[in-house]
Amino acid sequence: MKYLLCALALFTLPVAVSRADPPSDTPATLPAAPYLLPGSPTFDLTITQFREKFNIDNPKLPIGEFRAIDSSRDKANLTRAASKINENLYASTALERGTLKIKSIQMTWLPIQGPEQKAARAKATEYMAALLRSLTPTFSQQQSQERLNKLLSAGKNKRYFAQTEGAIRYVVADNGEKGLTFAVEPIKLALSETLNNGE
Repeated sequence: MKYLLCALALFTLPVAVSRADPPSDTPATLPAAPYLLPGSPTFDLTITQFREKFNIDNPKLPIGEFRAIDSSRDKANLTRAASKINENLYASTALERGTLKIKSIQMTWLPIQGPEQKAARAKATEYMAALLRSLTPTFSQQQSQERLNKLLSAGKNKRYFAQTEGAIRYVVADNGEKGLTFAVEPIKLALSETLNNGE
C-alpha cells in the first residue's frame, strides 16, 4: 500500500506544478491540476467499462480491479482509485463523483535498479502505449508506441509536460529515479476565433 500511495503522490504533485518556475521573490502558488477544476470534462466511459475494454484489447497486459483510495482532498468532487499491476507499476485514476466517469487516468512506473530495470521499463511503456491507444483508438499499436516515445522524450526530466491533441491532453511527469507517470485526460473543445468571427 505504501508503494501505491507513493505512486499516486508522484502524479498528483507534479500535475499541480505550473510550466514556468515563479520568480524567487514571489510566494510559490501552484495552480490546481486541470482535472481538479470545477466543470472539468470526463471521458464518456466509466472506470469499469475502461478496464473491461482494456483487458479484452490487451490480453497480455491485464489491469486488475481498481480500488477506491480514501482521500480527504477533493473528496466532494472526485473519487480516486488505483490498481497495482506489479511491484513497480500502478494504474490510477480520478473519477467524477457519482458517475465514476474518468477525468484522468495514469500509469506510474517506479524504477528498479539492477539487471531487471530494462525489462521492467519496457513492460511499463507497453502498458502506457496501450493506455494511449485505448483512449485514442485511431492509433495502431506501432503509432501509439511511437507517439508515447515522443511524449516521453519531450517530457524527459521535466516535473510536468503536457501536450494537447484534439480533445485529449497527454501528461508526462518524469521524476527520474522517483518515478515516471504518463496520463491521459479529456479537455473541453472551444471554437476557434476564426470560426466565431465567421471567417
